[in-house]
Amino acid sequence: MAKMQVDKGLIRELANLLNETNLTEIEVEEADRRIRVARNLATGAVAAAPAAAAAAPLIVAAAPAEAAKAGEHPGAVFSPMVGTVYTAPEPDAPAFVSVGTQVEAGQTLLIIEAMKVMNPIPAPRGGTVKKIFVANAQPVEYGEVLMVIE
Repeated sequence: MAKMQVDKGLIRELANLLNETNLTEIEVEEADRRIRVARNLATGAVAAAPAAAAAAPLIVAAAPAEAAKAGEHPGAVFSPMVGTVYTAPEPDAPAFVSVGTQVEAGQTLLIIEAMKVMNPIPAPRGGTVKKIFVANAQPVEYGEVLMVIE
């Protein structure tokens, strides 16, 4: 397998585009190569991948330090399991909630897929969604802060 030539100028241009547009990742594909640049808000990571590799998206909705501090908030909603977060009931459907949404206790906030089972995560209390720390299709750990409801 031939070594892929990395166009550092293109990577810098894509990274600048991420900053300008507030996107978390961008991917371009040309002939036999694919370059994906993703921003991890905690570290500012930049990644390049060959076309043959299946790249999992790296999406972070908020900085880990901010999420850790939010864990002390009385309205923090924690992940009850390890799995993958889905913010909507179907890929093309609108999200269950967004920042500013009024929710009632028991209302579905998101779904966590664990071992091929879709687990709805209900609001533990009513209030307004103030911050969301996860993005669609993001893996989560047990006890991770998902969002804050005030």
